[in-house]
Amino acid sequence: MNISRTAFVIVLAGLTLAGCGNKRELRPVAGQALPPAPYGRDDRPTADDLVKLPTQAGPERSIELRRRSEAREDDPFDLPPEH
Repeated sequence: MNISRTAFVIVLAGLTLAGCGNKRELRPVAGQALPPAPYGRDDRPTADDLVKLPTQAGPERSIELRRRSEAREDDPFDLPPEH
């Protein structure tokens, strides 16, 4: 009986935490305002616009990752340190 009660409490806690991820529109804290519009821009970006990651900040990987160990090719720029 004790195990089923513990399992029930764990499942209930998990369901409660799963419901916490409420998504809604971002708003500034009460009494605060969004930053002013950037120089040269007429409109002021919204809070959601300010949170979006620019394309250049998170580029996609353009190379295939190596899946096996391979012998390295000779690197002409791998020079020993100068003394």
